[in-house]
Amino acid sequence: MALAASVSCSCRCFDAHLSNSNFNPNKYKKGSNFPPLIHAKPSRQLPLTPDKKSLLLGFSASTLVVVGLGLCICSSASALRPLPLPCHSLQLHLEKDERVDNKSAEEDEKLEAAFETWKSKSFALSVPLSIVALQGSMPPSWPKDFISSQSRRLKLQTKFRPSLEDIFSHLCVPFTKAKGNIRPASTVAADIVTLGDSWLPHAIKKAIIEPITAAEHQDWFQELGHQWKVYLRRNHNGDIDPQGQIWAAPYRWGTMVIAYKKTKFQKHKLPPIQDWADLWRPELAGRISMVNSPREVIGAVLKYMGASYNTTDIDLQVAGGRDAVQRNLALLARQVQLFDSENYLRAFSVGDVWVAVGWSSDVLPVVKRMSNVAVIVPKSGASLWADLWVIPAASRLETDRIGGRVRGPSPLIHQWAEFCLQTARALPLKQGVIAGASPSALESVPVKLIEEITKGKPKLDTNLVAGVPPPEILERCEFLEPFSDATLWDYQRLIDSMPKSGPGFMHMMEYISSIIGTVRLKLSSIKVL
Repeated sequence: MALAASVSCSCRCFDAHLSNSNFNPNKYKKGSNFPPLIHAKPSRQLPLTPDKKSLLLGFSASTLVVVGLGLCICSSASALRPLPLPCHSLQLHLEKDERVDNKSAEEDEKLEAAFETWKSKSFALSVPLSIVALQGSMPPSWPKDFISSQSRRLKLQTKFRPSLEDIFSHLCVPFTKAKGNIRPASTVAADIVTLGDSWLPHAIKKAIIEPITAAEHQDWFQELGHQWKVYLRRNHNGDIDPQGQIWAAPYRWGTMVIAYKKTKFQKHKLPPIQDWADLWRPELAGRISMVNSPREVIGAVLKYMGASYNTTDIDLQVAGGRDAVQRNLALLARQVQLFDSENYLRAFSVGDVWVAVGWSSDVLPVVKRMSNVAVIVPKSGASLWADLWVIPAASRLETDRIGGRVRGPSPLIHQWAEFCLQTARALPLKQGVIAGASPSALESVPVKLIEEITKGKPKLDTNLVAGVPPPEILERCEFLEPFSDATLWDYQRLIDSMPKSGPGFMHMMEYISSIIGTVRLKLSSIKVL
């Protein structure tokens, strides 16, 4: 404003000078007699009249005003700064940012929904897990529950075999031939299979299974009890070795048991069976059936004599040496009517014998369908058995017909082992749906089941609690440790020395004849059809 006032003032002064002077503009038109400046001599100054002085002063003042005006404008422009936005403009910016954020969130939700839809399609990546298990060795709910615990990309396949011997023989077949007929459904093509602990050293020695990689770093192995950790570490000969690799993951275990018919014992006023020594009672001669296993038969004799199942030198470790063991073994052979792992429970069921000696996994499912039967673990202890998960050594096979094993075992093997060892998985075992006990129960005190679980179910007369013997008996039980070839040969010679004309031998021959006759009858009926 001051600058504008000064400019206006200067203009007024200049106008006043022009009006008061005798300035004639026509005098300076073209063709006038006013002398041009270039002809003026530089050394000479023209005299100034008062009117001319006023005119020059007015021009000078105007010039100064114009120059000052330019300087002020330049300095003012350089000092300009952006002014803050008004409040309503700021609000508009915030609303715009919020709309952008909401739009981004909606786009993220759409992308996530599209990704979930893609994953649910059949062509999405799937992770296979193929399992071959012993029939009846795991609860039927496990596969379904495992699928629920994993993502929908899991592709689980389960197959069941009738016996451990059948699984072992199927594992051996591809390795006994130059090029085995290996198909995706073959046992050797599975990611993980069931194997009994007594078969484990033979499978390791034959190299038909492979160790479980990085098992010691997995939670399922770290949470196992000390006894399991020692038992599962083996060298390449199958022997227990603290520095060995981990070859298996347990999922159930049990004991050797003695089952007897209470009605027969009450009728003949016989005291109940409590220990191995009761098998040698004269009144039970010819009334016993037993599994046909050298380790179990000789082991029963050794426990009766106060020795261990894992005796390797009978002459040094057993009172009376080899002769005493051989005498007691001969007496037991006269007591037992049938040594047969396949038919010993059939003889017990039909009433041919009053006592059956076998594995709890076999005995318990059968006696639950019978009445007035008792099942006990002998007071002096018994052998322990375990069902294990092992990995077939398919990587050794030079073939492209191994199904899911072409690229090695499934990455879900550790998840499956972890799943089987969870506390919730032990409930069907505690309820007796499946015979045996959870691996965690081996070194823990068993607790009695709550009434809600056992209510309405027939109660079995047994000293097993949730599949586990009492602590004082369990501490006397033993896993069967691997033997050297020399010790195994010694045990076999003891078995061969047993009398072959006793009731056990004759009854076994009768069963074999009856089986042969049944097979012939079936074959003849097929031919007729």
